[in-house]
Amino acid sequence: MRALRINRAVLAVAATGALLCQLGAAFGERLQVAARGLRAPVNVAAAGDGRLYVVEQAGTVRIVVGGRVSSAPFLDIRELVGSGGERGLLGLAFGPDYASGGTFYVDYTDVQGYSVLARYTRASEDRADPDSAEILMRVRQPYSNHNGGELRFGPDGYLYWGLGDGGSGGDPHGNGQDRGTLLGAILRLDVSGPAATAAAGNPFVGTAGARPEVWVYGLRNPWRFSFDAASGDLYIGDVGQNAIEEIDLVAAGTAGGANFGWNVMEGNRCYRPAQGCDRDGLTPPILTYSHASGAGNSVTGGYVYRGTRIPSLQGAYVFADFGSGKVWAARRDAGGDWRAEPLLETGFNVSTFGQDDSGELYLADYGGGVLYALVP
Repeated sequence: MRALRINRAVLAVAATGALLCQLGAAFGERLQVAARGLRAPVNVAAAGDGRLYVVEQAGTVRIVVGGRVSSAPFLDIRELVGSGGERGLLGLAFGPDYASGGTFYVDYTDVQGYSVLARYTRASEDRADPDSAEILMRVRQPYSNHNGGELRFGPDGYLYWGLGDGGSGGDPHGNGQDRGTLLGAILRLDVSGPAATAAAGNPFVGTAGARPEVWVYGLRNPWRFSFDAASGDLYIGDVGQNAIEEIDLVAAGTAGGANFGWNVMEGNRCYRPAQGCDRDGLTPPILTYSHASGAGNSVTGGYVYRGTRIPSLQGAYVFADFGSGKVWAARRDAGGDWRAEPLLETGFNVSTFGQDDSGELYLADYGGGVLYALVP
């Protein structure tokens, strides 16, 4: 996310009456209010119990069921969270054993600026036990932005944790290309014990100078990523610097270790150096768009649609831009190339997508505090 820049973009849209009419027509046809009254929603997760759990950046998790938001939070750790800008409570994932064991995992920025991976346990159907907290890993963040924060359990049962390059601009510490740091990477973790450890089969286990927890690297800020529920492919929305936004793909069954190029590359362009960069060994994105095109300037990764409500979207990867509020659906064409088709122009900051137990899609309005369902 780029909160300050994005808010200015939304104000510019609001000043154009003709554009608002066009956005309103698309909005009415494709989005339906699922819940109101949220505060800075940044993540949406399902637990297999027919409900949605919405992460609020300041440090709370709210339950949404039947269009209503729980008045009492499921989890409230505001006293632990340093929130503001790109910091806060950012990620939530329910363990594969949640139904029986009640364990779930969160990512938050603590008051000292560290990214924290913690495990909690459910106390009742509607409340987590705040005293059950177990800190599994803390990662120092040198700057206040690019915290990443996405948490996903993969088809293999391991927990995947996304961390940005440490922040500032241009990756001044070179973290994206440094396998010896946890920053600028997606980690693949075994969380079955009292601390998070490298998962079995990780690509850099035993490699000198590399962290064994790293699964893929060369990322700037993988704000949102997800697994295709049907294929197991991993789709990553990596936020760009000043020019290019990108979507990256890790095909199911690959051994990990992919280098997505930051900060040698920004999307499909050389970044450092600006020309003639060495692309050997780098994995290119499957999709890019430029800031200059007007498509936006901060990608919000989404999901491959596997619901039944909208048959025409079946198998398409749906993603958005936080700045422009535009939403696309992407597929491979007959030649194997990826193409993105415009789907919606929302007119608000799309901070995150969510997927319910049936595979239906939701997206959140960060500033308005509204959760929307994608409908025919």
